[in-house]
Amino acid sequence: MILTVALREFKSLFLSPLAWSILAVVQLILGFLFLSRLEVFQLYQPQLMAMDSAPGLTEIVLPDLLGNAAVILLLVVPLLTMRLVAEERRNRTLALLFSAPLSMTEIVLGKYLGILLFLLVLLGMIALMPLSLLAGASLDLGLMASGFLGLALLLAGFAAVGLFMSTLTQYTTVAAISSFGALLLFWILDWSGHGTAGGNWLAYLSLFNHYKPFLEGIFDSADAAYHILLIATFLVLSIRRLDADRLGG
Repeated sequence: MILTVALREFKSLFLSPLAWSILAVVQLILGFLFLSRLEVFQLYQPQLMAMDSAPGLTEIVLPDLLGNAAVILLLVVPLLTMRLVAEERRNRTLALLFSAPLSMTEIVLGKYLGILLFLLVLLGMIALMPLSLLAGASLDLGLMASGFLGLALLLAGFAAVGLFMSTLTQYTTVAAISSFGALLLFWILDWSGHGTAGGNWLAYLSLFNHYKPFLEGIFDSADAAYHILLIATFLVLSIRRLDADRLGG
């Protein structure tokens, strides 16, 4: 049943112009940034060849591309998640969903997997850019795998936060703005002052601090665990919120 709900959400995304517009705009922006970074590499290639232990093509192009992708998708994901539950509540179809032979866990996981499938499609389209360089250059596939794993975990966290915010309101605009605000807060927590216990804790909770090591080719199980815990926390909160709605709380 979870897969049925997921496929329904996934298909419904492609029935609206929003999903197609997002795919086109994200590819256009990231394609421009990718080509700009390639131009920088070509410009400095003679100097790089004369250096010992010079950074390679992957090290110059990929971290910048995925770093920009994370910021752009932080803006985009709330637009995708805003309708997941808020639109059901606004259209008064949430009660019908509750009456189906589905648990709240199945509903939440189904909707979450549906949006996650779309984000994986988007991630695959982004991956085609650096992979196209294999036609004429050698790439650091380990760095690529680390970077895209980090971006996948980051997007999964974005989707979980957006889904929870969508359960709190019937207004899709409010859901989008609150999702963006929450994600931006998690992103900039490391901007707080360091050196104090509170500042260190806030920096540890920053999404950016647990994403950056992946861009450097470093896989730390603590960073992966942070993303998984963030996802699990907001999915549990979403389930509890829908349970409260179902019970009239």
